[in-house]
Amino acid sequence: MNTHIQAARVILVDDHPTVLRQVSGWLAGEFDVVAALEEGSGLVKAVEEFQPDLVVLDISLPGASGIELASQLQRAGYPGKVVFLTVHSDPDYARAAFAAGAIGYVVKTRLATDLIPALRSALAGERFISPCPGLEELT
Repeated sequence: MNTHIQAARVILVDDHPTVLRQVSGWLAGEFDVVAALEEGSGLVKAVEEFQPDLVVLDISLPGASGIELASQLQRAGYPGKVVFLTVHSDPDYARAAFAAGAIGYVVKTRLATDLIPALRSALAGERFISPCPGLEELT
């Protein structure tokens, strides 16, 4: 019996290279970051190629927004989980993210404390929302 558990595969999409490097570093060990993209244009292709368990998306991206990208993945039948990582602590953005198929919503000011728990929750099929002013009504 193989007792080795394969790490969940993650694709990160954020237009700030520093955030991509920081998040990749935090996730290393527990998760396998298979791609880190600075824009969403290559996301569908990367999802097809790497078959990630999780996609971590920023909302504000050049070109298509993260919400549009999540909707595309949902329409394409992507079976993995989408977690947003964003500066927006606005409930309207969070509602739009969940309507687009997200299971998690992490505000960047809570990145260090919330991202890994949000990814664990997503893998367990449980919704996660960063506890912060403005988002209480959604939890």
